[in-house]
Amino acid sequence: MRSTVGSILLLVFVIASAQVPKKCPAPLEYPHTRLEQTYSSRQTFSHMMKVYYRCLEDFTPYKGNMIVQCVDGSWTKLTLKCEKRSCGNAGDLPNGHFNYEGNSVVGEKVYAVCNEGYTLKGLGYMTCKKSGWTGEFPSCEEGAATCSNPAVENSVSSIRNVAVYHLGENVNFTCSRGFELNGAQRITCGPGGQWQPEPPRCLPSPDKSQLPEKEAGGCGVPVTDQNSNANLADKYITMPSFSSGDKVLYVCDVGYTQAGGSRYRRCSEGKWSPLRLKCERKSCGSAGEIIFGQFTYTGVQFGDIATAECDEGFYLVGRAHRTCMSEGWDGRVPVCEAVDCEAPPQVKNADMIGPMEPSYTYRTVISYQCQVGILVGKKELWCTKDGKWSHPPPTCKEITCPSPNVPRAFWTRAHKKVHQPRDNLSIECNRGYIMSGPKTVTCGIDGRWLPALPKCIRRYAQHRG
Repeated sequence: MRSTVGSILLLVFVIASAQVPKKCPAPLEYPHTRLEQTYSSRQTFSHMMKVYYRCLEDFTPYKGNMIVQCVDGSWTKLTLKCEKRSCGNAGDLPNGHFNYEGNSVVGEKVYAVCNEGYTLKGLGYMTCKKSGWTGEFPSCEEGAATCSNPAVENSVSSIRNVAVYHLGENVNFTCSRGFELNGAQRITCGPGGQWQPEPPRCLPSPDKSQLPEKEAGGCGVPVTDQNSNANLADKYITMPSFSSGDKVLYVCDVGYTQAGGSRYRRCSEGKWSPLRLKCERKSCGSAGEIIFGQFTYTGVQFGDIATAECDEGFYLVGRAHRTCMSEGWDGRVPVCEAVDCEAPPQVKNADMIGPMEPSYTYRTVISYQCQVGILVGKKELWCTKDGKWSHPPPTCKEITCPSPNVPRAFWTRAHKKVHQPRDNLSIECNRGYIMSGPKTVTCGIDGRWLPALPKCIRRYAQHRG
């Protein structure tokens, strides 16, 4: 007996122990998130206990729940999703547009590009930070961009005798004997009247006394035609002189690609051979396909712009302009979404036929059907390209029939001032009169009794007739 009781007690203890929920270890780590509170890695958490997650500083939540819960030794899955904080659209640039580096997230830049005939004023770009777009907002002022005549001491350059250079014009530099170039050999007049890159300097060679005399038949640094769209390869830029027979290599400028001719020039008898390299603008091809829209192009080569336009009844989501860059079209293909109309108005005593829930997009049609009365106005309405319904909503005008006025008669049923469509009346003539016409009439949907009301005539008058 004691053994049986002991077994029962042991079984009860085991069952009770088995029902104690398990504890959870330290919560898991998830990308782009942090726990709202710091916990020890050795800490355990009771069943049903909750912990909270937050997005990291440069990220923002866009869906999901921030809570996870300990359930019998395991944490529920975190559904919180964080995306990198975005600065969104930088705004409109009058007489120009912005080129975005990516998706406007923290750390990326947006660059200002002015239309033809306008000059950029300001730094030319803004940077996306946690607080939003930072930096002076650029502007595009009327007038072509010009750069002042650059001057580099101890240099021989291709500078023309002009007061200013226009956007896109180049100047090449070669240092005088005993000096070496520190910086770019070619500079270009860029937006905002700034030379890009900055003009170089000609610094004294480390030991001028040990500089070798130019060999007979040797050449100085070759000068490049500013219209060639090509430049000396970097390794040759700082070399002050070349021996007879030496070759130099040329590369096409950014945004240009080789279209024929040799990339090399040779020094022979103190002269450089002509540059035969042909560089043409790179082609970007199509800027992409837009459903319910299309691109219009100034061209498809380096520097050209594609502008997105949506079909009637659709609006643009994303940046309208894409620029052909050296690596292809910048930005992304925008989307054309259908214009939405607000929910159609309800009409008293009418049923609406068509979509019952949003969205009511361009060309969506709804119609009304009166439950009672007749419809006054347009039966069908459609969502227009302007996001408005094509017509005002109709109304359902209540139709009634007046009390039947039949001389020398009376009718059964309730005596009312007005009767509803489909109401029936039975008409009886007074004593001494007989009925000519229907005995029963019905109120029609047009407000008239159908068939026509009867007449009551004297009985002897009928015999005379």
